[in-house]
Amino acid sequence: MAPIEKPLYLGLDLSTQQLKAILIADDLSVQHEIAIHFDHDLGEKYGVTNGAVKGPDEGEVTSPVGMWIEAIDLLMQRMKNAGVDLSSVSAISGAGQQHGSVYWSKDAESLLNNLDSSKTALEQLSPAAFTFQRCPIWQDSSTTKECQELEAAFGGAQAVADLSGSRAYERFTGAQIARLRRKNPELYGATARISLVSSFIPSVFLGTIAPVEISDASGMNLMDVLTCKWDDKLLNTCGGPTLREKLGPEPVAGGEVLGRIHGYWVKKWGFNPECVIAPFTGDNPASVVALSAPGDALLSLGTSTTFLLSIPPTDEPPKRFTNSHLLTHPTNPPHGFIAMLCYKNGALAREKVRNKYADSDWDKFNELVNGTPVTNNGYLGFYFPLPEIIPPNVAGNFFFSTTVTETEVHPPAPLDVIPPSSHPRAILESQFMSIKSRLAHMLPPHAPPLQRLVVTGGSSANQSIRQIAADIFGMKVYVSTTKEAAAIGGALLAKWAHWKLTNKGSFEDMTGGVMPGMTCVAEPHSENIKVYDQFLTTYDACEQQVIQKGRGILD
Repeated sequence: MAPIEKPLYLGLDLSTQQLKAILIADDLSVQHEIAIHFDHDLGEKYGVTNGAVKGPDEGEVTSPVGMWIEAIDLLMQRMKNAGVDLSSVSAISGAGQQHGSVYWSKDAESLLNNLDSSKTALEQLSPAAFTFQRCPIWQDSSTTKECQELEAAFGGAQAVADLSGSRAYERFTGAQIARLRRKNPELYGATARISLVSSFIPSVFLGTIAPVEISDASGMNLMDVLTCKWDDKLLNTCGGPTLREKLGPEPVAGGEVLGRIHGYWVKKWGFNPECVIAPFTGDNPASVVALSAPGDALLSLGTSTTFLLSIPPTDEPPKRFTNSHLLTHPTNPPHGFIAMLCYKNGALAREKVRNKYADSDWDKFNELVNGTPVTNNGYLGFYFPLPEIIPPNVAGNFFFSTTVTETEVHPPAPLDVIPPSSHPRAILESQFMSIKSRLAHMLPPHAPPLQRLVVTGGSSANQSIRQIAADIFGMKVYVSTTKEAAAIGGALLAKWAHWKLTNKGSFEDMTGGVMPGMTCVAEPHSENIKVYDQFLTTYDACEQQVIQKGRGILD
């Protein structure tokens, strides 16, 4: 075929509730957005609620792999109906919900390779290509026993974190594999290959099972996060001596060319046969790719609070902790990393404070925030309506009176209550100070200063919250016009893979290090930065008391 005059780059995001497609042009502008919503479009057929199925075991949450395959073909039909010229797509990459896993049968490779365009992908692949028809996803928490066994095999949670980047987590793929192996040894034995959701999707487009991508592999408890290689002891502990073969080759970096698109997609949907397929990554790394450059941080202020730090490549690796995650960066391996903090009590806790102390009104909430000084006249509050992840297993509300002067820090005094008008600022300061307390430890020695803080999620539109974030973190705060960050990140990875066919250089060389659609919405005040830096020791002392009391409440 003739060269494509106006190439498009397709980014897909297979999340819990939808399959999203975004096509971008060479100038990174979005040309099309199309989605399949699982509940609305396929929910009755597959019996899913919010894209998933619960039970029967306690904590078990899965999604039907057949639903995902059918959604891909349905998405192609919708793109055709919308007038998308699929022959202009030069490359495909994307993102998958992290920690979900897919189990291929011994017939899978042959079935993928021999897809017939006169039939649907679903009728050719499901159920014959899979041993387990329902895939454990990130919401699954049925693997506590397997996590305990993994940490015991290595001498504790910190040892697992030092090796894999995270302590053993119930949702991580290593524990999920161990549970399936224990409960269904025959099906596990019949499983020829195991994919993550992110490597499952390119497999369907390639017609052969794709390798796992390094950044998403960091969320498995199976890969050495520093070498980006599978670790034999982790593999044997979770899946036995056959797991290495089931996982396939060593993980690959983002932006590589895995191969050309399979003829099924060319004949059935009109793709260009020269269209290249690149590795898909996890949704969080894809969002980092879309919204930040090395040295930037992302703060997602949704139902939960997630902080993602894109650490520039350094000679010394960052430290690993049991209450955070370290992921290999998809575009800067092996010396670039993403540090990640996850909090359960985010918007829900802020809304509870707003409802109780600001008459359920955000304008009044902001007035109270802006009417109190930095560090809140010494009042600090911790708000955990749900058992928290950081600090771990703490629940309840805790209040303190603190005093910090230029020359002296007084020990914090626990209180039963603080003034009603102090709660809005208290919750914002405590949530952000928790991240700030851990931020310095996450950065390698001699790391360059952080550049920007990009805020996303529902609360990112609140100017009072933006300004407190700027002052506490000491960074300019930006918002992005990009609403579907994971799919955009996938499209950028697709463009990079295609760009590298004729160019040499880094991902930043391709983008110029500038992310499109960024607007600065808050700048830090130097005097406030100093106050919050000084306040950090007091915050840490209060948190230690909270940990001791909060765990006692849960016990």
